[in-house]
Amino acid sequence: MLIQPANPVPHPKLGHVETIMVDKRKIACDGGLGALGHPRVWLKIGGHQTVCPYCSRLFVLQPDAEALAEH
Repeated sequence: MLIQPANPVPHPKLGHVETIMVDKRKIACDGGLGALGHPRVWLKIGGHQTVCPYCSRLFVLQPDAEALAEH
């Protein structure tokens, strides 16, 4: 599992960053393109967002995610 800095900034090579809203701090990314994606990596959101080191997808924690996790 990769633990990223609290709020990293994406550096996309193709000029586009896909933003994905999530409700958990531990997430997996495989690039989302099936066989054209990348190896699955597990990421942990430290602050309120993290970036996949392979594809620069930006994962943003939903503002109410902490409250949802308590129920």
